[in-house]
Amino acid sequence: GGMAAALLLLLLLLVAAGPGPGRADAGREQRDALREELLLSPLPTGDVAATFQFRTRWDADLQRGSVSHYRLFPKALGRLVAALGVRELHLALTQGFWRTRYWGQPPLQAPAGAELWVWFQPTVTDVDKAWKELSNILSGIFCASLNFIDSTNTVIPTASFKPLGLANGTDHHLLRYAVLPREVVCTENLTPWKKLLPCGSKAGLAVLLKAERLFHSSYHSQAVHIRPVCRDASCLAVSWELRQTLTVVFDFFSSGQGKKDWSLFKMFSRTLTDTCPLASQSKVYVDISPKNKEKELLEVSPPPTSLHEAVVQGDKKTYAVYDLLSPSLFNTSRSLNVQLKWQRPQDSSEMPIPTLHAQRYVGGYGLQTGEICTLIYNTHPYRAFPVILLETVPWYLRLYVHTLTIITKGKENKPSYIHYQPAQDRRRPHLLEMLIQLPANSVTKITIQFERALLKWTEYPPDPNHGFYVGSSVLSALVPSVTAMKDMDVEQSPLFTSLFPSSDGSSYFVRLYTEPLLVNLPTPDFSMPYNVICLTCTVVAVCYGSFYNLLTRTFHVEEPSRGGLAKRLANVIRKFRGVPPL
Repeated sequence: GGMAAALLLLLLLLVAAGPGPGRADAGREQRDALREELLLSPLPTGDVAATFQFRTRWDADLQRGSVSHYRLFPKALGRLVAALGVRELHLALTQGFWRTRYWGQPPLQAPAGAELWVWFQPTVTDVDKAWKELSNILSGIFCASLNFIDSTNTVIPTASFKPLGLANGTDHHLLRYAVLPREVVCTENLTPWKKLLPCGSKAGLAVLLKAERLFHSSYHSQAVHIRPVCRDASCLAVSWELRQTLTVVFDFFSSGQGKKDWSLFKMFSRTLTDTCPLASQSKVYVDISPKNKEKELLEVSPPPTSLHEAVVQGDKKTYAVYDLLSPSLFNTSRSLNVQLKWQRPQDSSEMPIPTLHAQRYVGGYGLQTGEICTLIYNTHPYRAFPVILLETVPWYLRLYVHTLTIITKGKENKPSYIHYQPAQDRRRPHLLEMLIQLPANSVTKITIQFERALLKWTEYPPDPNHGFYVGSSVLSALVPSVTAMKDMDVEQSPLFTSLFPSSDGSSYFVRLYTEPLLVNLPTPDFSMPYNVICLTCTVVAVCYGSFYNLLTRTFHVEEPSRGGLAKRLANVIRKFRGVPPL
């Protein structure tokens, strides 16, 4: 009877501890999901761009700090968001420059070097302190030099960087933006970035992330985007989205291939063998859109799982889709090696020109004055649109704002909005924001003159003759679309179309970056102190040493001696021999 009662009690406890309806709902409250995709885009110049995106979405409230269990979302970033009151975080580490004029509009562009911009919660009292602490923590996480971000390279834009996620308000005092154009990106930055992935680099699309191949390329950019998004269509609850992106451009002509035919193995020296078991979606998109009205130029193999048509950045695109979660994909072979061949030679003289692109350079001569010139191109045949230009110039280039000129088609173009914050020596940089209207089929030239400051000799870097970098200009615009865009479900559309949501079907948002500038400053001859020290030490050693030796030496008169025992013995021997004595 006692044994039966004990078994009955144990059974009741197991039933009570089982996953009842209430516990199942509680377990679903903080569900998370991982989507991964790879976009392969042949560029007009014959190069190939590969864009990886890994999106981790977590239905949890990180701001309340009540989250203790992390599954797919990285704990380091989750605790960082909760502790410092971060609303949005965007970090990009880039090596190289995206050539918009020849490669077209990128899915996600970033300036050369390191870029960090963050929106903080309204509850943060000291934003500058939180910004400094955040940059130091991210510097340790990603093994980058973000700890060099300080007040001399941090600005507060007013119009260029709006929140990409949910935002109750847009108080720009909660925004911080900084760029380190001299930051060098290498494998020590890629390794911690890969460790944030739920499957690491062991399975799924991340298997292709071989550092040796990724950095043997023309362009490499890795980024981390954290933002709050709506949990469902009603948007009554908030989810947190972590989007890790990596874009790389392979140039086969410089690598010695000599052919435009390519494959996954040629690019990454690896193929796809299995999927990430934690991913709910894993796809490879290949852009096979015809470049003109004739037949398609590209042929892909093996046959894709499906075809997907979408309007991306104003153009109608056709993508071959490989669903890695499809059971039939890995039935024929153990690996997937997507190959793309050109059906006929491509006519390089008909390269499409993007609607909006820009370039920047330094003018002038000498080491006293100069000017920064920015050219903005609007190639749309009949539509004009405004663009917001953000210029961040270091304090040691002293801008003359009265020399600012904006010329379009030979006439002065007055900006609709202008915000200028002058620099303070060794405290903050120049900030210039303008809203400029770009007429159809036009080139707008913006020039502003500056004067070079003379730094203290302790403020020069170890290689001062290399020059000083000026961060890229930022262009933000709603570009008119050639093809009408339809509203698509974000969860069903590819990831590369959903980071910048379109306000309407007639335009799409574009953020471009110009080239960073390299400016020479008046540099003292750092070899002169060495020469002076050597000459001074020589003079002191010779002159002072001689005088000191003469002044302190004691002179004694030495009396002649009769010689020692050895001399007398020698003279005795010489006497016996009949030789004169010594």
